[in-house]
Amino acid sequence: MKHTQSRVRRPASSGPEKRSRSSGAVAARTGIGDRWQAWIDHHRHVARESLHRFLATPMASAMTALVIAIALALPAALQLGLANFQRAVAGWDGQPQISVFLHKDARAAVVESFATKLRGDPAIAEVTYISSEEALAEFEQASGLGDLLVGLDANPLPAVLLLRPRDTGNSEKMQALVENLRDHALSDSVVLDLAWVQRLTQLTELGQRLSAGLALLLALGVILVVVNTIRLHIESRREEILVVKLVGGTNAFVRRPFLYSGLCYGAFGGLLAWCLLLGAVLLLSGPISSLSSSYGSSYTLAGPGISYFTGLIGGAALLGLLGAWLAASRHLRAIEPS
Repeated sequence: MKHTQSRVRRPASSGPEKRSRSSGAVAARTGIGDRWQAWIDHHRHVARESLHRFLATPMASAMTALVIAIALALPAALQLGLANFQRAVAGWDGQPQISVFLHKDARAAVVESFATKLRGDPAIAEVTYISSEEALAEFEQASGLGDLLVGLDANPLPAVLLLRPRDTGNSEKMQALVENLRDHALSDSVVLDLAWVQRLTQLTELGQRLSAGLALLLALGVILVVVNTIRLHIESRREEILVVKLVGGTNAFVRRPFLYSGLCYGAFGGLLAWCLLLGAVLLLSGPISSLSSSYGSSYTLAGPGISYFTGLIGGAALLGLLGAWLAASRHLRAIEPS
């Protein structure tokens, strides 16, 4: 009898235990997937709701986005201007050049021999000879003073040798080369065009640093604008936040809608900044094209391309997200149900 009871009791105690183990195994298999899907669904729902809230108040949202756009457009316009400036001087290779002005009474054969000797110098990459007649014709074409030059008794311009040094990074070697050229009997004057190259490089570097500094300052301004805007949103939804926390909502759960709101402000601000840049380029492209054509150039102003479009929207969205996270992390901790 005892043996029979023990056999009967054993299935009764092992059945629920087996079912609990099997249900726990199913929950373990499906729990992660369900939580992941719920997390994605909540993000999708919160993103739609944040966009709806952004568009529900078009005037206030547009003003905040416009402030962000102006703050982003200023450094972007400076950077675009630097890019156009570098493109404008791209026709000039920016290499230092030595101009050797020859004596007016120098014979052509001696000058040619001197040029050939310079071409064989390993320190010189290129030698270009410009006769006095070619220099005068070039000056007439560039200055437009041909009628005045016709009345001159003699050509006042000397012949010149244009030398391009090979080692342009060593200023001491170039200065030594200039001194050797000045000691030559045919040289009347030697000019090293290195100062202009250095000034141009320094000017470009100064513009880049100003652009970077202005971008950092205005990026901080964008973050502060988003922080203040999200703080107002949090205060206006204080009661809703308290109810969500009363039913067990975590700070991350409550923070999520405000993060998407900051993302919306930043993305729309970046889009407006790109539109402002494009409008400025369209406004200035006509006068700049007319000015360049008056100098015989076909230069046209380059506008903000796809790199500026993605950079402005992506960078502004990240700044908006950062500002929203700072505001929500600070102010949501202060809202707790009593």
